[in-house]
Amino acid sequence: MLPPQRPTGWMPASSGRSGHGHPKTARHPEEYQCPGKAVALAGCLGPFRLPLRATGRRPRCSLVHAHRDVHVALSLQSPIQAMTHEPEPTLSVVVPVHNERDNVGPLLREIAAALEPLGLAWEALFVDDHSSDDTLAVLRALRAGQPRLRVLHHVRQSGQSTAVRSGVKAARGRWIATLDGDGQNDPADIPKLLAARDSGDPLIKLYAGWRVNRKDSGSKRWASKIANAIRSRLLRDETPDTGCGLKLFERAVFLDLPYFDHMHRYLPALVKRAGWRCISVPVNHRERTAGKSKYGNLGRAWVGLRDLRGVAWLIQRSKRTPVEELE
Repeated sequence: MLPPQRPTGWMPASSGRSGHGHPKTARHPEEYQCPGKAVALAGCLGPFRLPLRATGRRPRCSLVHAHRDVHVALSLQSPIQAMTHEPEPTLSVVVPVHNERDNVGPLLREIAAALEPLGLAWEALFVDDHSSDDTLAVLRALRAGQPRLRVLHHVRQSGQSTAVRSGVKAARGRWIATLDGDGQNDPADIPKLLAARDSGDPLIKLYAGWRVNRKDSGSKRWASKIANAIRSRLLRDETPDTGCGLKLFERAVFLDLPYFDHMHRYLPALVKRAGWRCISVPVNHRERTAGKSKYGNLGRAWVGLRDLRGVAWLIQRSKRTPVEELE
């Protein structure tokens, strides 16, 4: 991936080594001195980060690429969007998608319709997991009419858990809402999760959607019921439906969890392992109207058995110790 162009008027700073004034090598962040006011480039550079140090000298900015695993390409957000003085979002909606060209447009409009009346600052991050159809082109076109939309693109297919994590890492909101990209989760339920959070215990860091009336095939519903029963017995996560893509959680808590493929199915158990609480909230569920399901019952069950053993091991080996700092 090519590095970003240096902003006009910015000069390479000293690498910090005695007697050298060259920029740092590719193994280290390249630092720049900003002769003027600090410029808010975080949105323009997508997954790049620009931490600003509050010192008495001229601001020094570091360009650090946040995704060194080469999973994510640059965020498709224009410099004009980045330079606007909109309030920092308090909620980020992360939607992983793969070959969902006919679903992303209606889903984005439903997200906006659900959140605009609330009067909160929000953003939507659609993470394209290297679709083979024109999902990315559709998302690119949607950005013209929705300034709150940000688009991330995996340069190779990496799975739903990685797509969710990529979106959460790039998100600016303190709280994250996730939705599946197939349109079966109803964005109108996001305010319900927010209301549960506002009235809930501060120790509750995960509000998990519970599909009480699932609109899937009979075989998928039975497979899910069996899997939930086995998982609940082994992990004791007290969650009736971990497979629901509609969830609300605190960003910092999620990023502190151990990461592995398919981790999105075990968020309640992982959150409880970290010492927090989670509750399930009944939500709507809809039939898929376009596209095809990406999962098969047999393949999901085989992977799930291995994951269950791994998560159970993590729980058994976990140790939480209160920490006190001396005054």
